[in-house]
Amino acid sequence: MIEKSQSHLPITFSMNPSKLKKVAILGSTGSIGTQALDVIEANPAAFGIELLTCHSNAQLIIAQGKKFLPNVVVVTDESIYKEVFNALDPLDIKVYAGMSAVNSAVQMDSIDIVLTALVGYAGLMPTINAIEAKKPIALANKETLVVAGEIIIELAKKNGVNIYPVDSEHSAIFQCLAGESQNPVEKIILTASGGPFRGKKTDFLRNVTKAQALKHPNWTMGAKITIDSATLMNKGLEVIEAKWLFGLKMDQIEVIVHPQSIIHSMVQFEDGSMKAQMGLPDMKLPIQYALGYPIRIESNFPRFNFMDHPQLSFEQPDRDSFRNLQLAYDAGISGGNHPCILNAANEVAVAAFLQDRIGFLQISEIIEKCLEKVTYLRAPKLEDLVNTDKETRHKANELIK
Repeated sequence: MIEKSQSHLPITFSMNPSKLKKVAILGSTGSIGTQALDVIEANPAAFGIELLTCHSNAQLIIAQGKKFLPNVVVVTDESIYKEVFNALDPLDIKVYAGMSAVNSAVQMDSIDIVLTALVGYAGLMPTINAIEAKKPIALANKETLVVAGEIIIELAKKNGVNIYPVDSEHSAIFQCLAGESQNPVEKIILTASGGPFRGKKTDFLRNVTKAQALKHPNWTMGAKITIDSATLMNKGLEVIEAKWLFGLKMDQIEVIVHPQSIIHSMVQFEDGSMKAQMGLPDMKLPIQYALGYPIRIESNFPRFNFMDHPQLSFEQPDRDSFRNLQLAYDAGISGGNHPCILNAANEVAVAAFLQDRIGFLQISEIIEKCLEKVTYLRAPKLEDLVNTDKETRHKANELIK
């Protein structure tokens, strides 16, 4: 087990690097899922596909099924089940529908590692079921730890399950901590690009459009996480996730805006020395690192060249104009079910913004009002968090109307 300020989770080195690792990808049609399949396709001697899941993208999941021939495919939108079944059943691929099928499928004995790339709260229960089945987790769903960090960490400890971070920032911290198990961390620094509106103030933000918010300067991501990046909520969620992944206090986690997205995050140790993990902004590297850990697999990813980036700059985040970052820090400090409220309200508000029902700045307003109005619980159990999520979504939708 990694001690003190590092990951709470046991890291073992007993895996056989020559053994084909059977992977389950939850959310295979999304941005992380499709990039993970690119990594797996490039490394056929290291990885095979056992399970693919998606919500409603029938054509892409069918194409993925035909190409990678998984044992099982699950679609959570039951309206596309027949189409997917008819296309994949002749290939001896088992096809199921519904979220309960995902929760069951992640527990299959044949799975060696589960990549949770579902968006938002939907990733919570499948991750819990996979941990209970003692499956290592490659975690790309930060909301799981935001909503139920203490429960997830304790469950992983109980079952001896490793959680490998996939977010580029948390992967960077994880890589910087390698070999440092005896050296306490003073603080970590999560870098943020600043999103498409870096340097803008509230007068400008009041009138931004969905199209503007979806144009991230450095990363290609799904719509929800792109909006979260624009509001800095994504960084706020990452702060709470880091608290649980690395066993830190909130005041040990700093956020710095780094527009070039070359330094993915940093660790400062008690002697004052710092480690940074650097590279071009490409999610395939942290995906491959998580799936292959502890082996660094050779890749043909583009290489960073200092001469292409002669200047790296850093700024303090503007927590007044981008209030979501401060709301996330406050929720992480107060704990209990506040992070769950924060996440649920944000998911509803972002969906409403993407549907042109509210303005950009109203996202923060809705989150703040939900944090004020939804019942606070200091030590929630899983059932309490499920109820909090429902209560918050109801309240957020009321506020939007």
